[in-house]
Amino acid sequence: MRITVATCSLNQWALDFEGNLERILESIRIAKQKGAKLRVGPELEITGYGCHDHFLEGDTYLHSWEVLASILQSEEAKDMILDIGMPVMHKTVKYNCRVIISDGRIVLIRPKMFLANDGNYRELRLFTPWMPKKVEEYYLPRMIQKITNQTTVPFGDAVISTLDTCIGCETCEELFTPDSPHINMGLDGVEIFTNSSGSHHELRKLHTRVELMKAATQKVGGVYLYANQQGCDGDRLYYDGCAMILVNGKIVAQGTQFSLNDVEVVTATIDLEDVRSYRSRMTSRGMQASRSEAYRREQVKISLSHPDMDSDIHLRPSRQREPFYHTPEEEIALGPACWLWDYLRRSKTAGYFLPLSGGIDSCATATIVASMCRLVVAASQAGNKQVLEDARRMAGECESYVPSDPREFANRIFYTCYMGTEHSSKETRQRAKDLASVIGSYHTDLDMDSVVVSIHSLFSFVTGKTPRYRVHGGTPAENLALQNIQARLRMLLAYLFAQMMPWVRSKQGALLVLGSANVDESLRGYLTKYDCSSADVNPIGAISKTDLTSFIGYARDAFDMPILGSFLDATPTAELEPITENYTQSDEVDMGMTYKELSQYGRLRKVEQCGPFSMFYKLVHEWGEKMRPTEVAAKVKRFFFYYSINRHKMTTLTPSYHAEAYSPDDNRFDLRPFLYNASWKWQFGKIDRAAAALESGSSHTKELVDINSQVD
Repeated sequence: MRITVATCSLNQWALDFEGNLERILESIRIAKQKGAKLRVGPELEITGYGCHDHFLEGDTYLHSWEVLASILQSEEAKDMILDIGMPVMHKTVKYNCRVIISDGRIVLIRPKMFLANDGNYRELRLFTPWMPKKVEEYYLPRMIQKITNQTTVPFGDAVISTLDTCIGCETCEELFTPDSPHINMGLDGVEIFTNSSGSHHELRKLHTRVELMKAATQKVGGVYLYANQQGCDGDRLYYDGCAMILVNGKIVAQGTQFSLNDVEVVTATIDLEDVRSYRSRMTSRGMQASRSEAYRREQVKISLSHPDMDSDIHLRPSRQREPFYHTPEEEIALGPACWLWDYLRRSKTAGYFLPLSGGIDSCATATIVASMCRLVVAASQAGNKQVLEDARRMAGECESYVPSDPREFANRIFYTCYMGTEHSSKETRQRAKDLASVIGSYHTDLDMDSVVVSIHSLFSFVTGKTPRYRVHGGTPAENLALQNIQARLRMLLAYLFAQMMPWVRSKQGALLVLGSANVDESLRGYLTKYDCSSADVNPIGAISKTDLTSFIGYARDAFDMPILGSFLDATPTAELEPITENYTQSDEVDMGMTYKELSQYGRLRKVEQCGPFSMFYKLVHEWGEKMRPTEVAAKVKRFFFYYSINRHKMTTLTPSYHAEAYSPDDNRFDLRPFLYNASWKWQFGKIDRAAAALESGSSHTKELVDINSQVD
């Protein structure tokens, strides 16, 4: 028995009810055209997933029902089973729900049972989890009653029984939980599982998601339809789509992970007999199924199979295929670029402005913008109407304009500026100029010494004292203050130029300022508060220096930009101090730690949830062959000291594309204090005692034994 099913990725926008409705209806139309009679959409697709505290407002629920009313009355909703995501309030309690529609009537409202409440997610703040297998009656709003002629509908954990199969719902996090609903549903005869997600991109994360979906139907057999949001819906996250259909643990259809398309529908033709024969081969499954507790079944008098499908010898089940993964370098090239495009077009601004320093971080940001321009040109050439409309508006061109050259399009919407001082080298200035030329940005080059000197003079006039750099005999306080003046002036100039450069070119609008602080520098606090790390958005703010370096190496060849090789060879430096014969400023020397070490500290601190002592305990074993315990101790203490005294900078961190699980973003992701006792006296004392004992040969000390006893 062959059926065609459809799942989709939609670029929804928080609270854009009209736009979200249009994209939902378009996905249903495409699914119908491809012969599907079941269509699954992303989590909370009517509102957009990222509404956050707007889910606490009654208006959000009212408008959701209004949108659902439009869907119910549409031609698209006829002769289909639709799985649609929206928030629903039941008995004055708010739930994240799937609303199952069949032929213009509501069959079931299925609330989410296991809520995501870690990392970027705070669903328990917004919604309440439902109890498994509990079903109640839900009184529909009067506007819906008039359309469907229903007063109440089932609300709870039930499944849908059609004339030829049985369908059960999961929502995002429920796939990731140990006791996932698909297990019990599969044992009770459910053959098709839908999963509607609002799952964000993180480097190397797709592998985890795919393996979980494969395992879901390897155990119990069945068809798994995964839908996901795609794009930036107004926050730091980029939802990376990649809608999928799997059968018995094998992928039969996979959508794109990064795309400028607002609507992408993935379909597959499946023979349900493959599911039934797969299950019949597992005797142990039958034993467990016979003892499983039954779900309440809601009957739908519709068949997913067409009468003529089995007689059509040309209609074959979709073939199995291997999953497609992008490399981390490709993920950096594509994910932040798509995020930047969504942010730019939805903010209705004229383009981006980037202070281009000649270093690898701003180089990476510029290269990501170049990647964005490449994607815009490719989508325009492919006839993407929405991309064309947005590109024409930004370029200030008529309807005949079709972007054909990434460099030409970049020149219209991307502005770069090298802000030099007497401490800047000729090499960094030239690298910035050459990179701008290759990318096509509208580039300016300036010296800001006169502005810096005026600030120095003002301070000296008011105080009667003249600060000096360290190399000229100044104190650390003087040296740092003189560096920070330059850094903060660059932020001020960046915003001035971002507001005025379109006017200089007789264009309308203003520009968004891009930041270029990477995740490791933010973690260490190696940036000046309110310098040019303060910007509107930052595409690399949660990407490590190691990954950025690999990305630049990839882009040099993939984008045919040989100039990027010179950035790989350059020593990372802020160029805020005078260069002498005996001294050249270096980031890693200034920080007192390498970027590779910072990545390790970051993952241990956030992902593995280590405090100072447990981090020392892990690193002393990992680094023990090349470093003495007291040296490891010194490094760990140095990191936590600088991390804690600079933590306040994260409260003003530029909103960044979330790409790394150890991001120190204080605003949404990493909820920790920003005023610490930076001496860490108790913790550092324990580290020192353990390090001394290890070096003296007494490895079985109480300090090292204690940490193991915590997990017993």
